[in-house]
Amino acid sequence: MEKFTVLEGVAAPLRMINVDTDMIIPKQYLKTIKRTGLGKGLFSEQRYRDDGSENPDFVLNKPAYRNAKILVAGDNFGCGSSREHAPWALLDFGIRCVISTSFGDIFYNNCFKNGILPIRVSAQDLEKLFDDAERGANATLTIDLERQEIRGPDGGVIRFEIDPFRKHCLLNGLDDIGLTLQKAEKISRYEEKAKAARPWV
Repeated sequence: MEKFTVLEGVAAPLRMINVDTDMIIPKQYLKTIKRTGLGKGLFSEQRYRDDGSENPDFVLNKPAYRNAKILVAGDNFGCGSSREHAPWALLDFGIRCVISTSFGDIFYNNCFKNGILPIRVSAQDLEKLFDDAERGANATLTIDLERQEIRGPDGGVIRFEIDPFRKHCLLNGLDDIGLTLQKAEKISRYEEKAKAARPWV
């Protein structure tokens, strides 16, 4: 998993509440178990018209936000079903951080396991970040995970809280497999000992 230390990029404003995982990545994209290629399906029912052409009114289709790395979203983002394809789609599109006042629990947990930083902020701070994000290409935010800071284009700073273990994992690029591999030597020693004790197994 790619390390998350400092992220600087354009923030796209998504002023919608209760965005569920089916809206993030509709069910027809769930046939794959690959983590790549899902970016094209991200918010597809909002991004594309029935004839397959782009909807110019949707935020991620606007020129200023096509390469957004940060999403500023309304309350209860990522609610609904537990599909892990939702963070996969965000990551494949290029979004590494989602900021909201609240998240669906399973989506929130899945983000950390896939290298995305979900940040909870107050309603007042979210409104300030929406104002920043609505500046288009000038809507550059800096997310400093070590300092637990969001720095705005005008130099304003918003602090955020994060579980220390999850912070450690993101800073070091450790998913569940990476955490296990840190103990590879101990696992090998245990397996050798078990093999010697029970050679018939």
